[in-house]
Amino acid sequence: MKFAHISDVHLGGWKQQPLQDLNFQSFRKAIDICIERKLDFVLIAGDLFDSAYPPIEILKETFAEFRRLKEAKLPCFIIAGSHDYSISGKTFLDVLEKAGFCKNVMNIEESETTILLNPIIHNGIAIYGYPGKKSGLEIQDLRKIKLNDTPGLFKIFMLHTTIDKAKGNLPIDAIETDLLPEADYYALGHLHMDFQYQNFVYPGPIFPNNFQELEDLQNGSFYIVDTDNKNSLQKVELKIKNVILIEVELKSATNATEQIISEIEKRDVEDKIILLRLKGELESGTNADIKFSQIEETTARKKSYFMLKNTHELTTKEVEMENIEIKNIDNIEEETINVYSQQNPVDFNQYIPQLIHSLSIDKQEGEKIESFTNRLMEESKKILKF
Repeated sequence: MKFAHISDVHLGGWKQQPLQDLNFQSFRKAIDICIERKLDFVLIAGDLFDSAYPPIEILKETFAEFRRLKEAKLPCFIIAGSHDYSISGKTFLDVLEKAGFCKNVMNIEESETTILLNPIIHNGIAIYGYPGKKSGLEIQDLRKIKLNDTPGLFKIFMLHTTIDKAKGNLPIDAIETDLLPEADYYALGHLHMDFQYQNFVYPGPIFPNNFQELEDLQNGSFYIVDTDNKNSLQKVELKIKNVILIEVELKSATNATEQIISEIEKRDVEDKIILLRLKGELESGTNADIKFSQIEETTARKKSYFMLKNTHELTTKEVEMENIEIKNIDNIEEETINVYSQQNPVDFNQYIPQLIHSLSIDKQEGEKIESFTNRLMEESKKILKF
């Protein structure tokens, strides 16, 4: 038999629409391959959606892809992951199942000491599954798991969790592989990595889910498992867009914009995802002085697909105040602003007194927090001329 092992699709996870589109394109490409290869069935080991209640547009597109699987007579078996799991037990995976598009394989009998999993039998194969939960809460349950045995059948155990052999130095709980019931294939999800230990397999996400994953993984992947082949695992790469990392070390915010644009101009970024990593200590100015709108205009002119920026390693030199003489204690705020402005001469400084004044307004009696926040934001926008 041949089957697909897919995990961590996270539809709806990206907030930026261009990357959300790529996430869905990657999922669609995986479905295309499953249908073209005429597989026997598909496994999705958790986190099909990024939340238990995804937006309606995500649902409509997802249902269309599952309809294609059904029309191709390609069965799909699924479990919930830590993202699309709901403590109430009700998720949109239930809607997919009731529509006849997939089968949730979680079928349990629970006692005080044991959780017994019953299998879904499909063409002589026993498929068991247990969902992922928030904060790894499924791990305590997994230590009590038993399988309702099916002698002579090929056993697949679907899990959305962290196993001890894969966690590395991560300070998280993990299920000991030695404690899990015996199965012929463990279809794992949750860790966004391509990892194999004996017959325990993580296929990686269908599409990278953040800046670091785009840098490390470049694209998504899944596995096709062929039990009749000695080399039973075939990794399928889902290459949608090329990714290019541009690192720029900055020392001054004054010329940072020009420096970044200069680096972008040197590269072929057409139709690529740009990962812009900025690092260093700014001796003058702050991040706010970097004109990202101009940088984005450059990437648009060079026809890049999208740019993601990372400024976590970019810091501002702390202003040393120990030796500053305060002449008038009553005007300490004004004098502090003046000293900071002298040591960090940038255009933004002209707005600081007005912003501090606008942020000192009081919440009115009976005013809702949302209304108060919106009032503060509107006042700040007026000052900054947004």
